[in-house]
Amino acid sequence: MSSVDRKASVLVIGGGVAGIQASLDLAERGLTVYLVEKTPSIGGRMAQLDKTFPTLDCSICILAPKMMEVSRQPNIRLLTSSEVQEVSGEAGGFRVKILRRSRFVEEERCVGCGVCATRCPVKCPDEFNMGLSERRAIFIPFPQAVPRTYAIDRERCLFLTKGLCRVCEKFCEARAINFDQKDEMVELEVASIVVATGFDLYDPTVIKEYGYRRYRNVLTALEFERMISSTGPTGGKIIRLSDGERPRSVTFIQCVGSRSLSEGYPYCSSVCCMFATKEAILVKEHDPKTDVYIFYTDLMVFGKGFQEFVDRASREWCVKYVPGAKPGGVREDPRTKKLSFRYEDDDGEIREFETDVIVLCNTLIPRLDSRRLAAVLGVEVDEYGFLKTRHPPAAPVETTRHGIFACGYCQEPMDIPDAIARAGSAAAKASEVAASTTPEEASR
Repeated sequence: MSSVDRKASVLVIGGGVAGIQASLDLAERGLTVYLVEKTPSIGGRMAQLDKTFPTLDCSICILAPKMMEVSRQPNIRLLTSSEVQEVSGEAGGFRVKILRRSRFVEEERCVGCGVCATRCPVKCPDEFNMGLSERRAIFIPFPQAVPRTYAIDRERCLFLTKGLCRVCEKFCEARAINFDQKDEMVELEVASIVVATGFDLYDPTVIKEYGYRRYRNVLTALEFERMISSTGPTGGKIIRLSDGERPRSVTFIQCVGSRSLSEGYPYCSSVCCMFATKEAILVKEHDPKTDVYIFYTDLMVFGKGFQEFVDRASREWCVKYVPGAKPGGVREDPRTKKLSFRYEDDDGEIREFETDVIVLCNTLIPRLDSRRLAAVLGVEVDEYGFLKTRHPPAAPVETTRHGIFACGYCQEPMDIPDAIARAGSAAAKASEVAASTTPEEASR
């Protein structure tokens, strides 16, 4: 167990774009920042995106420089593959215990050459590509990962599970593989805490009528995003997974799991309409002959440039927006693999529709372990698992425990620009607490 004591320091939990921005803002103020990320690399969900809306800018081109800045910023201590286990004390003097899980690869030795992965015999689903491709048991999450250090999946490695193999160790010229590496409990003292744990994805398999996981040509929006990306499993080629052929039509279905009392998530996820519009335009860029439809209940176009973006998609790219009730009863033709469903139009008429690929815009929900983390931090969550703020209009980043702040999707549905703005606000509030020299001053 190692122990570090820093009075003018802040803990940031979550290494997505909000956590990265908060860390950089705090570090620029001269504070020591401990950035804790559960996975082997920072980057979060934004790293999985091909483009951003409404500008269609390259997502990783925006994110990667910020990730590199984190790795080079002397005031930031990056703790990946780590989880907060215990928080005690009060604002100005929080005592934190963090479990840092071993990678079985020494960061200071690994050069990221990838030879180990080419030799590893174990293949498993690649989480970064949403299971549409495979990775090895020793892996780097994605090409721009920070730190660029390989990690061994302890649940799939043959040596760690069965005492066999060690091929990666044999071929690692840098001698970075270390199977004797142990998990470590790190103890910190920080003045304040910023939570930026992001979101998870609602699993649409529970809604049987959409046929997700039953029909290969029914995908979630993030799965489709990885397919569209040039770094994705198909190299950016849009295909029907059932046969590898180019689809003649792609259909987006909005509000899958959201705005519904029966599914338990009556709120709007905020980003899905624009996300679908962006993906629809990307489909048209790949092949203008592909017919693209978006079935929606309401179009949420509240942000700057959002309505213009939708208008452009409809006018310039011929994306067809279909209002009405949610479609249901998806069926597959066993011979052609085409998908069909029924929907109710604005006039109350029941219509039949056929398409090659269906993309489900499923609900974005708080991280599945958000309630566990909230209990550790001693803060309150709402009925959906979002972190409660003390007064949303007047104190939008202050949680129910003084000295702990929240930003990004962990507190409520929001897009990337809003998450970055909240990160700046959370960093400013956290730095005010850290500027106090004693817990007594911080609590005033």
